[in-house]
Amino acid sequence: MSDARNAMDLGGPPEESAIEAYGVSKRYRRGWALRECSFRLPAGRICGLVGPNGAGKTTLMAMAANLLEPTNGSLKVFGAAPESAEAGRRTAFLAQEKPLFRRFTVAETLRLGRELNPGWDQQAAESIVRAGDVPMHAKIGTLSGGQRTRVAFALAFGKRPDLLMLDEPMSDLDPLVRHELMGTLLAAAAERGTTVLMSSHMLSELGDVCDFLLVISTGGLRMAGDVDEILSAHMLLQGVDNAPGQGRNPSPEVPADLARHTVIEYRTSGRQASALIRPDGPVSDRWQSHTPHLEELLLSYLRCPDAPALISPGAQVPGRLHGSETEAA
Repeated sequence: MSDARNAMDLGGPPEESAIEAYGVSKRYRRGWALRECSFRLPAGRICGLVGPNGAGKTTLMAMAANLLEPTNGSLKVFGAAPESAEAGRRTAFLAQEKPLFRRFTVAETLRLGRELNPGWDQQAAESIVRAGDVPMHAKIGTLSGGQRTRVAFALAFGKRPDLLMLDEPMSDLDPLVRHELMGTLLAAAAERGTTVLMSSHMLSELGDVCDFLLVISTGGLRMAGDVDEILSAHMLLQGVDNAPGQGRNPSPEVPADLARHTVIEYRTSGRQASALIRPDGPVSDRWQSHTPHLEELLLSYLRCPDAPALISPGAQVPGRLHGSETEAA
């Protein structure tokens, strides 16, 4: 069975793309960070960008934000080059280290944002700062990590971008503040139709906020598309292993009755077996099946980077083959 036949047949692409990547690759001295990544992120979606450390997530966002140039390939942001004034006006990028001028006060930082961005929303920026009781007169260097994160969020939201890219934005926040800022993010996105691209290792939280996924591993795009459609294209099976080994076996031989399906991961523990598959027809009655949770699915793909990739039609750029990635039939 060809890779093309392993992909799901989803609906056609939406009218506008927030990001389109055409064979994007980036090489550093240590080697390739990204190789031949082609995809489109439809406008108005909240997209989770998932992958292990060093997979290329930050590199991808930095290229879309015009902070890095690709070694090969190209990107478009709302149809414009990342270095264009149009793309710069419509894009905001909040880096993981959240760079701010430590000697500036909070008020001076927001003023800088206002002077650099014609569409600045002072009220939105100040409301995020004041909700955390951050003193406007305090210097950035005196704030806690969580307070600096809040000011960085205020800068990003105050710009009122059409595309907001967040690189591990809430890793230093306590659960209560994280929940509050996530609510602010979702409300702003719903109100203005903002496209959000957010990298995160908090897989359990992605299912509550994201409706689109990009999964990167070993420098390549492993999965891309609408969350609900991706989940419905998979099946999690549980049953009894017919040839059990000793203890837990994370890489046993796949049973013959699963050979016709696309097996993402097959694992055993004693006589118990589980498999994540993309089914191609009926499944043997000996297996109990259900639709996987998003966290289960993502963990399987991250544990098995060589599994066949899945790129839905809505995530494909027109007329572009994806190299190692799976085309939909």
